Amino acid sequence: MNAPRPITLQDVARAAGVSTTTVSDALSGRGRLPAATRERVAAVARDLGYVANRSARNLRRGRTGAIGLYFPGRTIGLEYYMHLAIGAAEEALAHDLALTLIPATKDPGRAPSLHLDGVVVSDPVLGDPMLETLTGLRVPIVTCERDLTPGARHAGRVESDHAAATRTLLGHLSRHGGQIAMLCPGEETAFGLDIRTAYQGWCAETGRTPLVYDVPLVCEPQDVSRAVAEALRAPGGVEAIVSVPDGGANSAVQAAFQQGRHVPGDLRVASYVDSPSLRGLATPITAIDIAPREMGRRAARMLADLLTGAVAPGAVEVLPTRLMVRASTSPAG
Repeated sequence: MNAPRPITLQDVARAAGVSTTTVSDALSGRGRLPAATRERVAAVARDLGYVANRSARNLRRGRTGAIGLYFPGRTIGLEYYMHLAIGAAEEALAHDLALTLIPATKDPGRAPSLHLDGVVVSDPVLGDPMLETLTGLRVPIVTCERDLTPGARHAGRVESDHAAATRTLLGHLSRHGGQIAMLCPGEETAFGLDIRTAYQGWCAETGRTPLVYDVPLVCEPQDVSRAVAEALRAPGGVEAIVSVPDGGANSAVQAAFQQGRHVPGDLRVASYVDSPSLRGLATPITAIDIAPREMGRRAARMLADLLTGAVAPGAVEVLPTRLMVRASTSPAG
């Protein structure tokens, strides 16, 4: 049995007694048609079961119907970026757009041709040559967090107020007194720069010595173990440790135990990035929920709105954060 033939614009035009141009204008919202005509054409199309041909529509508009999502190198397996990608994919689908994941490459000049209507770039890394390649596509770019590249100007940005969130977390930890150490990525992303700057400013205001220990944005357990061991040797002692990178807090708890410290008995540990895995540990870890899934949704929505003209270039949106207090920072004893 043959499948039924799809209803075409011509079918709708014949049934409505108008031209195909009138049908196209009525269904797309273009042209100067009377409201009654638009409504009648829409009703006929609905009764016939007409579904717009996405490929043909995109071809008329000079678009591909696809947007890209780019992450920094080696981050794709981290929980934060997986949830961000899911949110972006969900929102893209809601706007009838396909989402293409763009892999990081050491040689952007040899990257395959990218036929995209726009790109979402998460956590732009200063000096990443792929950013230049993506900018060269001449399509709208929405970044998740600021691009620190000098002179960088993109169509839009969604960001979190990491300075405020850092101060909220430090304020929670400081209620129990003592020095607080920070295991933090470098200043090559706005994420690392803003958290580090906020911590140093807070220390200056509260009369504390800044104890910053460098760890990569994508850190391995040995990176965290080395930083924790160094922090616990700090003069005057350390009462709390904040592990900033996604996935580093559990390693920090284990490293502390290897150094003879117990969480939260004689050391409190918090993560800057929350994840489902932190909630399911034997000692759940306090964290900042920076809402990666919502970040992905909002970035994809902003890009879709930029493509339709619903949002003007230069848009900036701030995503709220929440402190999630758990057992790892409960009072000692």
